[in-house]
Amino acid sequence: MTAPAEPFEGESSSLFQRTLGVFRYSRRALALVWSTAPGLAIVLGVATIVAGVLPAAAAWVGQLIVDAVVAAIETREAGGDWDYRPALQWVALEGVIMIGIAGAQRTISACQSLLRALLGQRVNVMILDKAGTLSLSQFEDSELYDKLTRARREASQRPLGLVNKTFGLIQNGISLISFAAILFQFSPWAMLILFVGALPVFLSEAKFSGDAFRLFRWRSPETRMQMYLETVLAREDSVKEVKLFGLGPLLLERYRDIFRRLYREDRALTLRRDGWGFVLGIIGSLTFYGAYAWVVVAAVAGRITLGQMTMYVMVFRQGQSAVSAMLTAISGMYEDNLYLSNLYEYLEQPTATDGGWRSEGVVPGDGVRFEQVGFQYPGAPRPALHDVSFHLCPGQSLALVGANGSGKTTLIKLLTRLYVPSSGRILLDGSPLEEWSIDRLRARIGVIFQDFMRYQMQVGENVGAGDVAAFEDAQRWQRAAHLGQADGFIEALPEGYHTQLGRWFRDGQELSGGQWQKVALARAFMREEADILVLDEPTAAMDAQAEADIFQRFQEYARERMTIIISHRFSTVRIADHILVMDGGTVIEAGTHDDLMARDGRYAHLFRLQARGYQ
Repeated sequence: MTAPAEPFEGESSSLFQRTLGVFRYSRRALALVWSTAPGLAIVLGVATIVAGVLPAAAAWVGQLIVDAVVAAIETREAGGDWDYRPALQWVALEGVIMIGIAGAQRTISACQSLLRALLGQRVNVMILDKAGTLSLSQFEDSELYDKLTRARREASQRPLGLVNKTFGLIQNGISLISFAAILFQFSPWAMLILFVGALPVFLSEAKFSGDAFRLFRWRSPETRMQMYLETVLAREDSVKEVKLFGLGPLLLERYRDIFRRLYREDRALTLRRDGWGFVLGIIGSLTFYGAYAWVVVAAVAGRITLGQMTMYVMVFRQGQSAVSAMLTAISGMYEDNLYLSNLYEYLEQPTATDGGWRSEGVVPGDGVRFEQVGFQYPGAPRPALHDVSFHLCPGQSLALVGANGSGKTTLIKLLTRLYVPSSGRILLDGSPLEEWSIDRLRARIGVIFQDFMRYQMQVGENVGAGDVAAFEDAQRWQRAAHLGQADGFIEALPEGYHTQLGRWFRDGQELSGGQWQKVALARAFMREEADILVLDEPTAAMDAQAEADIFQRFQEYARERMTIIISHRFSTVRIADHILVMDGGTVIEAGTHDDLMARDGRYAHLFRLQARGYQ
């Protein structure tokens, strides 16, 4: 079991203080429901009031029915003129009341069902919308990812649960006030007995609700690992390796082991919770039957009528249920508030604002400059980049060469402002990147990463994803696909550019690795206004002829643009105007292909090593 990094806020304080403190989310949940569907909220409120008032009215009418029947029997036995119609009139009124209660309950149920759908969607959209504002480094933060996991797992259902319990609390509160007015006629002590009987169960539920929440909160990493193992074992993009390497039994056993550990904790908590609930529930039963005996003795002694006895017993039973329901609702609201803290803790996560305002630089045409740029990942022992400097002008191409992990892709993520440099600065047309509008900056960059996404969408939409403004522009799809050499195989697909890709949906077509890479390359060409093209291993899955054709077109297309190419193929690298050789996050060599070959350093060694493989 992974120990928590820090205790839940207020864990050392009293139960009463923690209960009051955590209810700060109740108002926000109610406001969320109101903003989602105000009409449904009003109907739910009215139905709640009706459902709260009518049970007491039904009990009162029940007393009148019994007393009317007893009076008619006594009149008949005394030889007088008796009439059953008054009793039937009260029966008819009780029937109307019961229909009203049933209608109110049905209305409440319908409103809750509709709100469940609307509110679940609303909260999930809030979670996903917030995800869109997080930086890449925040997504790579395991603690923040735990917050996201907890919010998605539970919090989407909790706001409505909290609101339902709130309205249930109001309904039972109204009923209790009505019952209190009736019971007070019998004895003021009756209400005290109701509360005393239900209080132990409430305290037990509140205590174990907090324990359940802290258990849920602490084990988020284990739960996330379990979800990951489910994905690996059941996704089509991983199942082939799982089968070939025989990983299935090993990963499934890990999945079972996590479950067994979590189940042991759940079982222990469940047994304690239900055991104490049963023991303390006996107190409630004893108080009810004690009050029952009290009412019976009063009826036998002639202090109350038979109808009143029936009413008081019914009211006491329903009152006890109402008090129990109210206390349970409060306990549930406490638990819901605890879980809602996950949602709002995630939604209130600070995010960096785009403070940029520039749409053009102070020195138009100056290109891209890296000036002593360094970057270190949070928690990493050493920098991923250190003191990197270069200048790339329009019409020039730059190739980055180096072993995996040398910092090439990190450099591109800094250029696209997925990361912010730890030191130094990056300039575009003479202005620092942080001064540029993020939308304007990224509109100028067309990029394909080596780990590009394979969207389970139409092939044309996979291409169109490169420019959201032209996402559904079929003509732009075709032009970009032609530049990426994807048009030939796309037009041969069953539905052409409208063919569904992937196996998640019906009639989905799967592509080869080289075909997917051409689609991703076409995606980079979608940004026709982009003057910076970044290709990270763009042809790794293509054959030699396709690679040669791609780069012949690419050179023509990129003639007036700035291009950055990351590749391990020196046949591709040698066409660049400038080459940077990177190692350990630093630039160890720089120059043209001829310069670097003449220097006979790392680049020349790697080039000859690769060329030897083709001889």
